[in-house]
Amino acid sequence: MKALALLLALAAAASAQSQKGLFTGSTDIGKTEPGNDRYDPVTRSYYLTGGGADMWSTSDDFHLTWIRLSGDITITADIYPGEIGSTPLAKAVLIVRQSLAPDSAYADVAIHRDGHVALQWRENSGGLTRDSTAPRRFFNTLRLERKGDIFTAYAQGPKGRFDHPFASYRVPMTAEVYVGLGFCAHDEDGLATATFTNVKIDQPH
Repeated sequence: MKALALLLALAAAASAQSQKGLFTGSTDIGKTEPGNDRYDPVTRSYYLTGGGADMWSTSDDFHLTWIRLSGDITITADIYPGEIGSTPLAKAVLIVRQSLAPDSAYADVAIHRDGHVALQWRENSGGLTRDSTAPRRFFNTLRLERKGDIFTAYAQGPKGRFDHPFASYRVPMTAEVYVGLGFCAHDEDGLATATFTNVKIDQPH
């Protein structure tokens, strides 16, 4: 009987993990309509539905699915922002965040529904968000790299390579951070949905 109970518990844990894919948590941050996320294990796709006025200035409003990790990290994905019901400035992001507070320090690489791509960052809690924009629009395959306190944004170039970063900035954070996928509808009263596929998180051994 104990063996059966253990097997059932392990199966339930495996099922819960498969529903989130690589991630372990899901949070609405800031002022937003209730969002959600869904993982499709067949297509290995994540569907994030979120609201929120923006991820900008001194605080953020968006939906985040996350895992806590320490050290150097690279997260890569194909991103299709705001496919359902969103405004031109809806943004889907690969993000590393110090905390789940709306005014947390963070760095992300973001693609907006109008196609423009940027590295965004907030150096400290409650500070202003700043950004550096990629040279062209509609890069859908993006990468964010953390090495120490340096965050670097890449867009996939010719032959599928990430040879040339388009922006880099220093954002001090403690070792353990929240790493994940985020989506902001750029609509404080509504919701929209973005799709992330081929998501990979890599760490040096």
